[in-house]
Amino acid sequence: MSNGQLQLPKTLMPLILIGIIAIIFISKSAVNIDAGEAGVLWKRFDGGVVVDEPPLGEGFHIVAPWNDVVVYELRQQELFEKMKVLSSNGLDIILETSSWYMPRPEDLGRLHQEKGENYLERVIKPTLRSAARSVVGRYTPEQLYASKRDVIQSEIFDEAKKILDGQYIELNEVLVRDVTLPATIKDAIERKLKQEQESLEYEFRLVTAAKEAEKQIIEAQGKADANRILSASLTDKILQDKGIEATIKLSESPNSKVIVIGSGKSGMPIILGNQ
Repeated sequence: MSNGQLQLPKTLMPLILIGIIAIIFISKSAVNIDAGEAGVLWKRFDGGVVVDEPPLGEGFHIVAPWNDVVVYELRQQELFEKMKVLSSNGLDIILETSSWYMPRPEDLGRLHQEKGENYLERVIKPTLRSAARSVVGRYTPEQLYASKRDVIQSEIFDEAKKILDGQYIELNEVLVRDVTLPATIKDAIERKLKQEQESLEYEFRLVTAAKEAEKQIIEAQGKADANRILSASLTDKILQDKGIEATIKLSESPNSKVIVIGSGKSGMPIILGNQ
């Protein structure tokens, strides 16, 4: 010790140097991967991106300090898109979609090697936009407004999935959140739909009235047929018998004095009473 300065023993210097190197080594080698993530290993001196082995899973890992690990999220992610597309007759349609996607864990190395971390911008967005334009271009605004939202949703999903299946990405769903038409077209469609509804209601009333008239005709025809059958069955003999029965009942009434003085043209008795 001299001039108030503390001198370390020469034997400690190598240990301190080794400790510093060890700290640097550990800080460069330690990799912590959070839940829902996986790591792609890149080996500087051994072929670059590792594609023939599973990615590094969740937890703590030690890798060589000269290698790198790129961490990817494996959870399902959502992409919201608002895009302008053209209908079959060339009108602008604003389409809002939500797409659910995730990278395939078993292909994470190839995804990193061929597409990179920015695969959303490079692959997914162009694919979905192309599929949306292709599908919407098959339909008129009237079809899109009235009943085709579920159809185009399914078709966009099918077309996009065919492309992304070869890009190491899993597309789980495409949802059409809104279809916005030009205001003038929307108003015209609503007026047309209202007129069609009123026309259907008028036709329904006409059909109902026609059925009611038909019902009344059938009932009247039935009554007429019944009366005709009844008239045909009432012969003169039957009428005479009925008349005799009625005459007998009248003559037996205690409130009447009945005198038979002759017969009518049909041979029926003529009854005179005190009333």
